[in-house]
Amino acid sequence: MLRVIHRDKTSVMAHLNSRVDPTLAEKLYREAKGERWHLPQAAFAAALETSCAKAYSGQAPSAREVARYLSSLHLEDLALACACALGESAAWDHFVLEMRPGLYRAADALDPTGGARELADSLYADLYGVDQRGGARQSLLRYFHGRSSLSTWLRAVLAQRHVDRVRIARRTEPLPEALPTHASSAADPDCARLVDLLRSALQTAVAHLEPRDRLRLRCYYAQQMTLAKTGALLKEHEATTSRQLARTRHRIRESVERDLRARGLSDAQVARCFECASEDAGATNLDEVFKARSG
Repeated sequence: MLRVIHRDKTSVMAHLNSRVDPTLAEKLYREAKGERWHLPQAAFAAALETSCAKAYSGQAPSAREVARYLSSLHLEDLALACACALGESAAWDHFVLEMRPGLYRAADALDPTGGARELADSLYADLYGVDQRGGARQSLLRYFHGRSSLSTWLRAVLAQRHVDRVRIARRTEPLPEALPTHASSAADPDCARLVDLLRSALQTAVAHLEPRDRLRLRCYYAQQMTLAKTGALLKEHEATTSRQLARTRHRIRESVERDLRARGLSDAQVARCFECASEDAGATNLDEVFKARSG
């Protein structure tokens, strides 16, 4: 009961502090065609509030300024992004169908050899998000505020990830032979043991997956099939494949952490397991994991 009272009080305070007039929010919701995606009006109003707060951080805009700003947003794109972030399957299917071609064109422009398409595919899982403990969906789309078109925003996100990958690749280029190297895994004699523990836990986690989840994982990661080909093989929509892969990765991570803690490792040691594995390219190689299972 106390929780209900607290939640109601929080809602009242949020309403009192809101910059967005409810009548305006309802009007913009209709313009955005939010009902097409079964998007709750409250969720759309919250997105408008977030966008406004981002635009006027530390300021006190007038009601007219707020109305002008909100009316200038890409409202239909914002409604679609909100619905996708909430996990509405129809919205997500539309998102993939409409946005994928442009995202692939942007990927090919960044890397004509096709290397950036992998980034484009992997982006879908982060855009969808996974259910965390407590039920909060952590979708990358929560950072979209409607100030640009959704396609423009996606290209910017993809470009930034491409730049980040290039920077990482440059940082990890081998040093000239004349210079001494200091690999942190080599400096830590316990790393090999921790990597072995993590590899064993990963094999156990994969072995306990449902056969369909295991097949999907093997197709996409071990056999390097695209989302489209993986979905076609499993007779499911590409968007469903992306969602299921994200959920499977989350389940595997939780299973591995539980396994490591059951073996007596502390939280710090579990974290160190993943650090050591990131320095060992074969530690979490799913192709090797599947070979080990069939061996």
